[in-house]
This record gives sequence, structure tokens and C-alpha cells, in this order.
Amino acid sequence: MTGDAAATTLRPFALALYGEAGVVEACLLLQDRAGVDVNLLLCAAFLGARRGHPLDPAGVKHLQGEVAPWHREIVGGLRAVRRRLKSGPAPAPDARTDWLREQVKALEIEAELIELDRLGACADRLLAGAPRATGTAEALARAGMAEVVAAAAGRTLAEVEIDALALVARRAVGR
Repeated sequence: MTGDAAATTLRPFALALYGEAGVVEACLLLQDRAGVDVNLLLCAAFLGARRGHPLDPAGVKHLQGEVAPWHREIVGGLRAVRRRLKSGPAPAPDARTDWLREQVKALEIEAELIELDRLGACADRLLAGAPRATGTAEALARAGMAEVVAAAAGRTLAEVEIDALALVARRAVGR
């Protein structure tokens, strides 16, 4: 599979998975508690559940290196503006700034999709020629996602985070 094919395969998987019951809440919990890049988490779910390759620490580091500046500066910058428009400074919030906030939200989502496509292409190159791992799709997805969360958090995962990973892994298998 070429990098372009991986990118086009990852995006629909990630969008469908994100729409599954409980996945948004689980991903946002991991983002807020552990500083997880949700796109990287969804990529890890894809690689484990669909490609049979759980991300290891080196793979997580490699993929983070590929997207971290974009995620931090562009996605994070847009997210900060969107969140700030929700409560101020004056004249926000009002009808005009609510409209502006929705426009910024659309740009933030587009920036996330660009990142997701980049992750798909980079992950495909990373795994080129690697044999499939043994284990169930759910276990492989959970293992790769756990590496992503551990790398972001820099600590042992809390029970609520482990539960969130398990939920996303279960939903990933159904994709």
C-alpha cells in the first residue's frame, strides 16, 4: 500500500471510529488528562485493528516527530482561539463572535484532517515490509494506543484512562 493509500484508508476509519458511541468522550478524556494527540491515538487504533501492527515506543516517537509541530502550532493554535472565543475577551461571546468561533472550528477540523492524512502516509512508510504481529485486532489496537497515551502522559496510566483505551479498541475492531 502506498503512503497515499494509507492516508485515504486511515481517514475514513478514524472518522467512523470517532463517530462510534463513547469514542468522542474517551478520546477527549485522554486528550485532557494525558495530553494525547487524538489523531495519533486514532492512527494507533487503525494500525493495530486494521493493519496488525501495534505502535511501539519508537514508532510513536517517529510519528509524533512527523506531526508535532503542525499539531502544536496549527491545530493547537486554532483550538486555543476557538476555546477563547467561547468566553471572551469582549466583545465575545456574542452573535458575531459565535459565528467567528464556528469558522475557526471548521478550520481546526480541516487542520486535523491534514494531520490525519500525514499520519497515514508516514505510518505506511514506517511499517513498510513489517510482518503482522500476533494477537487479536483489539489487543493490538489497545497496545499501540497505550504506547501513545504513555508517551503523552509520561506516567503510568490511570484506571479511567485504561478503560477509555479499552472502549476505543473495542469500537476500532467493529470498523
